[in-house]
Amino acid sequence: MKVVLKPLFDAPLTPDFIEVIRAKLIGKEIKEGDTVEIELLGKALQFKVMYSEPKLIKVNKNTKIELTEEEIFSLTLDFEKEIRDVLLFEKRIVILLENEVLILNQKGHKIFNQRFDNLKEAKILGEIIAVIHDGGKKLTLIHL
Repeated sequence: MKVVLKPLFDAPLTPDFIEVIRAKLIGKEIKEGDTVEIELLGKALQFKVMYSEPKLIKVNKNTKIELTEEEIFSLTLDFEKEIRDVLLFEKRIVILLENEVLILNQKGHKIFNQRFDNLKEAKILGEIIAVIHDGGKKLTLIHL
């Protein structure tokens, strides 16, 4: 679970401030696009939720929190398995893992995933993803 916040105020924030933010948000449900307030020393500090995975998240002690200064930000996604290939099309990202096809939207949110035995490759044409698997003996078409 991950949240990227943009401060809506002008003040420098130290890296350890993330722990203060997490402590203030634990137990709260937030979603991408929300503005959240954190009370600190009698003042309400506002942050815009630029990204959250999942889209609606209940913050806990393990939630990864990052801060960004910009509306445009860099997002790094961590996977347990090695990425074999990345295919980009329209507003979607197709990631081929060892035996899995994962489809994300342009913000990095998962919209589809499916496991395949002996995944060989995937190709894209328009809104169709063709997945070759089972040693090249099966073809699965994913329509988006």
